[in-house]
Amino acid sequence: MGSFKIFLAVFSFIHLVIFWPSGAQNSKQDYLDVHNAARAQVGVGPIAWDDTVAGYAHDVANYTKKDCNLRRSGGPYGENLAEGSGDLTARDAVNLWLTEKQFYDYNSNTCAQGQACSHYTQVVWNRSVGLGCARVQCTNNGWWFVICSYYPSGNYIGQRPYLQL
Repeated sequence: MGSFKIFLAVFSFIHLVIFWPSGAQNSKQDYLDVHNAARAQVGVGPIAWDDTVAGYAHDVANYTKKDCNLRRSGGPYGENLAEGSGDLTARDAVNLWLTEKQFYDYNSNTCAQGQACSHYTQVVWNRSVGLGCARVQCTNNGWWFVICSYYPSGNYIGQRPYLQL
């Protein structure tokens, strides 16, 4: 009987680690994988995790979680924000920003009228080499808030996010 209890405990632990929703798709590697896949599509080198930038993102997320209003922090880094109900994961948030790619025209370095592109261009900004992200659950409505911060920041007027080969 004792070995069955041990087996059950080990099985439960493994199941919890593999299928636990809050951490399953929200690691720093999850953020990096989606960012770097998008960057590779346009010939931009990979971005790396930066613990200092991540610490800043974490502080902003913890401050924001009481109301989860999407407002810029005004800090020293580039910034992408997302919020959503359900289980908004790291991949979901970055993929949301990447939907703006369809509105960005590289040749004119502009965004389609009435559309947003700055989240997408920040993800692929070739001079941004450091990334830090955080995800918290909002205390006012149970939604999720995701922030990714970028060093150095991007989206400078008149500059292209990357050089097309």
